[in-house]
Amino acid sequence: MFIRPVSARYMHRKEVESAMKRKVPRLRTDEEAEAFLDQDLSDLDFSQFRPAGFEFENKSERINMRVPKPLLDALKRRASKRGIPYTRFIRELMEREISRPER
Repeated sequence: MFIRPVSARYMHRKEVESAMKRKVPRLRTDEEAEAFLDQDLSDLDFSQFRPAGFEFENKSERINMRVPKPLLDALKRRASKRGIPYTRFIRELMEREISRPER
């Protein structure tokens, strides 16, 4: 039985690249982030990054609405998965819908 050695010589290019790339750790403090940024970042796997949205517009108006509890719970779960407050998630949903072309 022949066992193929696992070395860069026998690996496909994508396998080599992915084996050499490292993931960004979860940084919980500013100090951890500063220490992480002080090192060589050229071997990071940039495919893990996602665009981040920024809110520049001042929020001067409020709305108050009643929704069924299961709907609010589902919104909170989705927002939690994305790591954002549920109110921001609701605002993003409204902004996305408003920015779509009207039919």
